[in-house]
Amino acid sequence: MMDQLLLILLNGLVYGLLLFMLSSGLTLIVGMMGVLNFAHASFYMLGAYIAYTLSTTMNFWVALVVAPLIVGVLGAIVEQYGLRAVHKHGHLAELLFTFGLAMIIGEVVQLIWGRMPVPYRVPPSLDFPLFSIGGTAYPAYRMFMVGVSLFMFVVLYAALARTRLGLVVRAALTHPDMVSMLGHNVPRVFTLVFGGGCALAGLAGVIAGNAYQTDPGMALALGAIVFAVVVMGGLGSISGALFASIIIGLVQTVSIGLDMKLHAALGKIGLHVDPAGLFSDVWDISINRAAPVVPFLLLVIILAVNPKGLAGSRSS
Repeated sequence: MMDQLLLILLNGLVYGLLLFMLSSGLTLIVGMMGVLNFAHASFYMLGAYIAYTLSTTMNFWVALVVAPLIVGVLGAIVEQYGLRAVHKHGHLAELLFTFGLAMIIGEVVQLIWGRMPVPYRVPPSLDFPLFSIGGTAYPAYRMFMVGVSLFMFVVLYAALARTRLGLVVRAALTHPDMVSMLGHNVPRVFTLVFGGGCALAGLAGVIAGNAYQTDPGMALALGAIVFAVVVMGGLGSISGALFASIIIGLVQTVSIGLDMKLHAALGKIGLHVDPAGLFSDVWDISINRAAPVVPFLLLVIILAVNPKGLAGSRSS
């Protein structure tokens, strides 16, 4: 029993850190530019597909470096020649622009790679069991995912909070005129931030695409959850995004493994309800069936307690 619980918690941690890999780029864009990029998960999908193509022609390690750079350049082009033009019309125009961009990327992916999943595989050098829990072999690649996620957090936090570049980037959002007077090109800063955020999404796609599945629905599957992570963690907070990702990953993974009726689960914690009484259909739902609702339920609870999210401050 303990071995099974440990395995579930470890899987939850890996999934949570995957959410952080994906949400860190969006957190950066929201925190530095104030733009809710609806196409962020689509750049994640692009990273996975480009990595698949590069891994078949070259190898995974080349894809790990080159694919995020390609996605980052595409993001920078989108910001410079598209998003910048609609920025003056306000946040609604930005939302509509990025929503349309997400639709375009989704169609382009299907035109190039088709509608079926592609055989993007874990590299042979990392395709082996690292250790065993209760007789279940745990893949080395998943621990590689953990290492990349934690490395991303350390680098982002240090770059934004401890360097001159981070200071310039943060100041460009709140005091763009002053930053411009000091000789910095504010539009270029925003282009670098947006491109960098998209590159991080692409890196998440490279790492996660072969561990899970690379298909045209992968952006839609995680897009809403990523927004929940960013808002729950606190708009623009890197540390908040990390905590929110881990919490959502753990709680959702545990709930998926619970084949228990809701009324029985409430009874375990001392809240007794009549399964045949009012809302009987609700109390009879299994927890694992309700698992997709968990991230958004956590979001509502956190925001009800603290509207600013877990951290509530930019770049912290």
